[in-house]
Amino acid sequence: VQLQASGGGLVQAGGSLRLSCAASGVTFRNYNMGWFRQAPGKEREFVGAIRRSGSSAIYADSVKDRFTISRDIAKNTVYLQMNSLKPEDTAVYYCAADLGIIMSSLGSPNAWDYWGQGTLVTVSS
Repeated sequence: VQLQASGGGLVQAGGSLRLSCAASGVTFRNYNMGWFRQAPGKEREFVGAIRRSGSSAIYADSVKDRFTISRDIAKNTVYLQMNSLKPEDTAVYYCAADLGIIMSSLGSPNAWDYWGQGTLVTVSS
C-alpha cells in the first residue's frame, strides 16, 4: 500500500488549500481514509476521516465547518479541502488508510495501518 500526499504550501491566514492523497496498491473503495496533522513539538492529532462508503465523514472540533474530506473512487484519491485557515493549522499533514478500523478508534494514530509521507502546510498571520 502506498499513499502519496500532496498539495501543501504557504498560505495566508483566511486562505484555502486542498490536499490530495493518492492511493496505490489497494482496492481503494475498501479502505477508510483519514487525515492527521503534526505541528512541531506536538503529537500527531486527528483531523478527520471518511468511511469507505464515502457517505459520511467526521472531523475534529478544531477544524469542523472549515475542512471537508471527500474521495474520488475513480482516481483512488482522497482530498482535504481546508478553508479559513489559521496560523494554528500549521503542521505536516498526513493521510492514513485502514481496512477495518472501528468508529471509536478513528482518532487514534496507532489504529491506522498505512500512512503517507506527509505534506507541510504553513499558514502565515
